[in-house]
Amino acid sequence: MNLSTLDLIIFGVYILGVISLGIYASRKGKQTKRDYFLAGDKLPWWMIGGSIIASNISSHHLVGAMGVAYSRGFVAIAMEWGAILIGFNALLWIFLPFYIRNGFYTIPEFLQKRFGAAARTTYATLILLTYVFVEIAAVLYLGALSLHSLLGIPVIASILVLAVFTGIYTIAGGLRAVIWTEMLQLIVLVLGGVALTVATVNAAGGIDAVMETSKDWDLILPANDPDFPWTMYLGGTLCISIFYCATNQFIVQRVLAAKNEWHARMGVVFGDYLKFLIPIIITVPALVAPKLFPNLEKPDLLFPTLVENLLPAGLVGLVMAGLISAVMSHLSGAINSCTTILTVDVYLTYFRKDASDAQAVRFGRIAGATIIVLGILCTGLFMTQSDKPVFLYLMNAYGLFTPGIAVMFLLGILWKRTTHAGALTAGILTIPLSIALEMIFPTMPFFNRTGIVFWTCMLLCVLVSLVTKPKPEAELVGLIWNKESLSLLPAERDQQRGLRNPFIWWAIVTAMVLYFYIRYA
Repeated sequence: MNLSTLDLIIFGVYILGVISLGIYASRKGKQTKRDYFLAGDKLPWWMIGGSIIASNISSHHLVGAMGVAYSRGFVAIAMEWGAILIGFNALLWIFLPFYIRNGFYTIPEFLQKRFGAAARTTYATLILLTYVFVEIAAVLYLGALSLHSLLGIPVIASILVLAVFTGIYTIAGGLRAVIWTEMLQLIVLVLGGVALTVATVNAAGGIDAVMETSKDWDLILPANDPDFPWTMYLGGTLCISIFYCATNQFIVQRVLAAKNEWHARMGVVFGDYLKFLIPIIITVPALVAPKLFPNLEKPDLLFPTLVENLLPAGLVGLVMAGLISAVMSHLSGAINSCTTILTVDVYLTYFRKDASDAQAVRFGRIAGATIIVLGILCTGLFMTQSDKPVFLYLMNAYGLFTPGIAVMFLLGILWKRTTHAGALTAGILTIPLSIALEMIFPTMPFFNRTGIVFWTCMLLCVLVSLVTKPKPEAELVGLIWNKESLSLLPAERDQQRGLRNPFIWWAIVTAMVLYFYIRYA
C-alpha cells in the first residue's frame, strides 16, 4: 500500500523517538552490573507492570493471536487470560518473595541456591534455546511479515532493520533503556490497537456486530478439538503459564528490578489489568473480521489486511507504529534477558568470577550482538511454518522446553524433599520426552502432549528425589514456601494499608476474568 505523507511522518517520528529515548536512558545509568542488568533496583510499580506487558505483547499477538481469533474465535483469548489466573498468580503468591528477598540477578540463581550448579546450567541452556528459537526469531519473522504485506519491503530486509534498530539501544543501555522505551511503546501499542479496533467494529456494524458473535464465545472446547481441547487446562496450559509468567527471566527480570517488594507485588497486579485489556483490543477486531473479509487464505495476514483496507491516513502510521512498538519492546526484553543470563550464569560463573563491573557489562554487550545474529538466522524456521497460524507453532515450541522447567521450580519451592538429582531428571528429560511423544502420537494436540510430559517429569522428579539424599534443612532456610511468604516484610507493611493493598486490586481483576470463564464456559 502507499502510505500518505502524514503516515510516514508519524511512523518516522516514532522510530526516531524510540531510538533517541533508548540512547538517552543508556546515558543515565552508572554502567555497574546492577544498573545495566537490573536498572539499579529503582523501578516503581507502574513501570514494572507496564514493562511486563509491553515486553510480553508482541507481533505474535497482533499478528499471530489475531490470526487464531479469526480462524478459531474467542478461545484465542484463553491463553492470555489464563496467565492472569495461573502464571501471574504463581509469581505473585509463590515465587516473588523468594526472588526479591534473595537479591537475585537471574532466575537460574534460585536453582543454584536451591539445588546446585548443574540445575542452574540446565535451566540456562533450556531458556536460551527458548528465547532464540521462539521469542526472538518468531517476533522478527511476524513483524517482518506484516511490514512486507503492508509496504512491500522484502521480509529479510525487514528482519534486519527491526533487529538492528532494536539492538542499538538495548545493547547500549541495558535494562534501563529497555524499560524506558517499553513505556513509550506500550502507550503507542494501546493507541494503535484501539484505533484499529474502533475502525473494524464500525465497519462491521458497530457493537451489535460484536455482540452477535458472543453466541460463539466458547472458552472451554471439546476434548477432541485439535488445538484447544478442554484437557489443556489439566497440564499444558498450567505448565506453560507457570513457566512463562513466574519462572521466565524475560518477565521476572522486571520484578527483580523493583524498588522493594510492595512495588514488585503492585507491579504484577497492574500487569494483570493490562493483560486483561490488551487481549480484548486484539481479539475483538478478529471476531467481526469474517463479516468483512470472509475468505482470508492466511489468517496471519488479517492484521495487515485490516490496516490496509479500513484505516484513513494518519491512523495507518499510528497502527504501524503500534506494531513496531510490539516488536521492538518484545525483542529488546528478550535480548536483554539473554545477555543477563549469559553474563551472570555463564561468563561470571564459569569463566571470569573476578570480573569487574566494566568487564561484565562489556561481555553483556558482546553477547547481545551475538544473540541478535542468531535470532536473525533462526527466522528461516518460521518461513516454512506458514500453513496454519504461527501463534500455534509458538505454543507448540513452548511445550518442548517448558514442562521440565516448571517442575524444577514448583517442586523446588513447594516440597523441601526435592533433590538436585530429581530436578535435573525433570529438566534434562523434558525435550526428549516431548519429541518422543510427538513422534508416537503426531495428531495429539500439543497442549495435551505438553501436559503429559509435565506430569511425567513431575512423577520422575518425585521418584528420583525419594531415592536420593536431600539438602539439610538448614540450607533451605528462605527457599521453601510457607504462609509467611504471602505477607510483606514488616518494614513494608505500612505501604499496603487501605486501597494500597495489592490484594484488593488483585481480587477485582481476578473476579472479572472468572466471570468470563464462567459465563462463556
